[in-house]
Amino acid sequence: MKTIAIVPVKRFNAAKTRLADRLPARSRVALMQAMVTDVLIALRRAELVDAVIVVTGEPIAEQIAVNYNAEVLMDQRDLGHSEAAALGVGMALSKGAERIILLPADTPAIDPAEIDGLLSAAPEGREVTIVPDRHGDGTNALVLTPPDVMAASFGEGSRARHTAAGEAAGAAVFESEPLTIMLDVDTGDDLAALQTRLDEVRGGASHTRGLLPRIL
Repeated sequence: MKTIAIVPVKRFNAAKTRLADRLPARSRVALMQAMVTDVLIALRRAELVDAVIVVTGEPIAEQIAVNYNAEVLMDQRDLGHSEAAALGVGMALSKGAERIILLPADTPAIDPAEIDGLLSAAPEGREVTIVPDRHGDGTNALVLTPPDVMAASFGEGSRARHTAAGEAAGAAVFESEPLTIMLDVDTGDDLAALQTRLDEVRGGASHTRGLLPRIL
């Protein structure tokens, strides 16, 4: 089954504003660069991902994507995560995708084996697999078969919204909780949780792992 990963990336100067009390703007931009790089490396190592699309209006993210052989869909309007996801779905369909996985750019600890495990567990047919965030309210990743089985609607309360939307579309809806995909970085607490995770395991997230001691 042809599977394309879609990674929406916000403009770096507008990203991670909830970390402003911990990190100055320059460090937040550096953190975004490192996290995007680590996510793309993990996706390239995942055996069940056939291609990667980065949807962004950020020139630095565009260059990182090119460096890691991802396709770039420029999103100059930068309207938000859900809107970027919809653009990515359209491009994936035009490239013959039978299934997509939507992933955030701020999950640098992501494990390629967990990506493959998530995809291999997803049944064929109309299905939606939801990976919640570590707080249990939002959505970190979606596996959609076919790619347009429903529209993504990220943000607060999205776990419940995606469940309802999948059921309304007549899809089988599943949830999965792979730890490294659930660990995104929006707040100071999230950053601390990421640091704890990286201290506990060896390997992975090499760019973020190398950056954190210099900015924290």
